[in-house]
Amino acid sequence: MRKNRFKQVENYIALFRKICEGVYQELNNKEPGIDKACQYLEMAQQKAIDLGNLIEETEGEGHKTVSHLEEYCEVLFQIHEEIQSERGLSASSAKGRLDHCINVIEKSAKEDIKLTKVVVFLPYKASMWDSLESVWMKARDDEDCEAYVIPIPYYEKNPDGSVKEYHYEGQDYPDYVPVVDFQKFDFEGASPDEIYIHNPYDDSNYVTSVHPFFYSENLKKFTDKLIYIPYFVLAEPNLDDVNLSANVLPYALTKGVINADEVIVQSENMKKAYVMTLVGRFGEDTREYWERKIKGTGSPKFDKILRMKDEEQEIPEEWKKIITKPDGSKKKIVFYNTSVVAMINKGAQMIDKIRDVLQVFKENADDVALLWRPHPLIEASLESMVPEVLEDYRQIVKNYKEEGWGIYDDTPDMDRAIIISDAYYGDGSSIVQLYEKLEKPIMIQNPDVICAE
Repeated sequence: MRKNRFKQVENYIALFRKICEGVYQELNNKEPGIDKACQYLEMAQQKAIDLGNLIEETEGEGHKTVSHLEEYCEVLFQIHEEIQSERGLSASSAKGRLDHCINVIEKSAKEDIKLTKVVVFLPYKASMWDSLESVWMKARDDEDCEAYVIPIPYYEKNPDGSVKEYHYEGQDYPDYVPVVDFQKFDFEGASPDEIYIHNPYDDSNYVTSVHPFFYSENLKKFTDKLIYIPYFVLAEPNLDDVNLSANVLPYALTKGVINADEVIVQSENMKKAYVMTLVGRFGEDTREYWERKIKGTGSPKFDKILRMKDEEQEIPEEWKKIITKPDGSKKKIVFYNTSVVAMINKGAQMIDKIRDVLQVFKENADDVALLWRPHPLIEASLESMVPEVLEDYRQIVKNYKEEGWGIYDDTPDMDRAIIISDAYYGDGSSIVQLYEKLEKPIMIQNPDVICAE
């Protein structure tokens, strides 16, 4: 039985107690109100029948709680007959018998009615699914939980903020993740107990937007608990840094954080950073609210990468040709990451840097395999914000793919690339935190340094 329906069961039981009190009051008067007490008893009997039908609809016929309701109806009938008889019945005796029945019903309802929770996960980009996966796995394995993964559509934006291109990546999730078509799920009817999101921006992202139906402020209408887990992890904060709040504010002051009922971040220190930042923005009297709302219990991204490190990865055949030497031994693999932020901030300088990096790795391709995995939103971001370098960037990508000496990874599975690579090189990014967890070498690139000149 769903939790919202079980509330109806609890409401019925509360009504039984009020009726019992009414019967007692009527029978305890100096002039007992027999007729009124009988009306109460008849009402209780009808409500008991209604409750029994409600329980059988979800739990099936012959449920234990229903049998106790039948016993309650029998006692109601007996008391009804006795208070009208010449012998009569004392108020305390009637109350004691009714209280006993109601206590038995309540105990059975709590112990024998199986509560089912509906939990919905709303990822939008398949490559970010790792930020929700371990939470979904726990819900999936809970026999008292119905867990639904519902990939949602998103749009690229034009520079003026208008909608440009529609995307839906429901087909890109792992085979072991059953997905549900967002157009076929009745959010209002299902009334999920919990909804998880990893996109906090609603309408405030300049490059992309999920469909407005899935904005956090709208999702709150359909669930008891909206939970936001960031799709990224950040460098662990220095709580003594005077610039901490300024650094954390872009992440903490998003609509997802503000509208969610619960926010789960990567660590207790990150929770403190969020709380410190939000209290600084909204006032000291809000501290208790943010302390309750934000949990520093860890990022599912860490869970997945640590789980995958002991699993054998399926590597595409075209990748194997690049990472295998003629003698059959394996080259060292370097994960090369180029980020949206660096491309937007550095523009033409980053174009020169990427050309330089690719040239250096091309010259060393006999011993080192480059796995270039640019952020999937780079092209959309350049088109929206730095269009003057877009064609240069596209030409670099085209040439790299055609030359075939390195791997270009635009698959949804970022974690596979992290696991099979031996080291990280590239821009500062949340990916760095994952390499730290795996204790693999990390080098951050400097756009000001050109090596191939």
